[in-house]
Amino acid sequence: MHDTGRGQSDTEAVRRLGIQYPIVQGPFGGGLSTARLAATVSNLGGLGSFGAHNLAPEDIGRVAKDVRALTSRPFALNLWVSDHDPGGLSLGAEEFERVWALFEPYFRELGVEKPERPQDFHHDFATQVEALLEARPPVFSFVFGVPPAAILAECRRRGIVTVGAATTIAEAQALDAAGVDLIVATGFEAGGHRPSFLARAEDSLMGTFALTQLVSRRVKAPVIAAGGIADARGIRAALTLGAQAAQLGTAFLACEESGTTPEHRAVLFSEEAQHTTLTRAFSGRLARGVRNRWSEAMAPRAAQLPPFPIQGWFLSKLRPAAVRAGRTDLVSLWSGQIAPNLRHRTAPELMESLVRELADAPGSSQR
Repeated sequence: MHDTGRGQSDTEAVRRLGIQYPIVQGPFGGGLSTARLAATVSNLGGLGSFGAHNLAPEDIGRVAKDVRALTSRPFALNLWVSDHDPGGLSLGAEEFERVWALFEPYFRELGVEKPERPQDFHHDFATQVEALLEARPPVFSFVFGVPPAAILAECRRRGIVTVGAATTIAEAQALDAAGVDLIVATGFEAGGHRPSFLARAEDSLMGTFALTQLVSRRVKAPVIAAGGIADARGIRAALTLGAQAAQLGTAFLACEESGTTPEHRAVLFSEEAQHTTLTRAFSGRLARGVRNRWSEAMAPRAAQLPPFPIQGWFLSKLRPAAVRAGRTDLVSLWSGQIAPNLRHRTAPELMESLVRELADAPGSSQR
């Protein structure tokens, strides 16, 4: 087994997280995370993660139990601190009809009935985080803000390591000032959502390696680099530039153990993956995915789209029928810009490749 020893992989982040290697699996929301994927990554020496922001509070404990049944190693549960954007808490009957008109042709195309207007469009963070604290995962990672001081204090009391995401220097400094244990510096290359919280996501688009260098010089907490990293070369580059671990999202999303559909994974390994875009068309928040019919059709109508989480709620009612039909034109196909370099289709293959190539790096030791 590779021993991190005094090599580049022996970092404060690795020690704080209680893992063997500076490898973090990015958390996926919307049903794309699985206990199997998180546990596989953790069992092989990285930090497995499960995106729980779409889960009801009563389901968060069940997920933690499911992961624990598969691994005794550290893992992370992830939540979104901000659970709605301005105007996204509720929708009046008249406004609901206006928004429905945007979606109706696509619902009709897939034979999906008009959904009933709900009382709530998203689960409340306050009740979700109570359930998470009760579940007591080894690591609590979060995006879209800084949890209240009382929550962070309770995490410290319970021995839960905290990991927050930043897209700018100011966000990283806010997380550091709050006493967050580790900070993810996430560049615009990354797939999925841009977790900006101090300024518009569109105004917070810094590349991973610039952000990593800037943040690591300005915060006390260890930095985890995320975005555009899919192999050991990327991890080593991140470590060289000041990060103490790297978070890989798309590379794990493409693995069979994830909750992606076979059609989504096929797209990630196709030439289509060369063409990603940042769009609010799927959830109402800016996110990177492979261009498709939906993102293109909604681009000129961006001003008409409802805010998060209402936009995502409507699409969630359309998604099951689209998935059953094998359609990739009307569902989100989250992907980072590094997807054309993906090589591995299972999590064990990916982890073994990363660990082997990290071990071959100068400064690593074997025993």
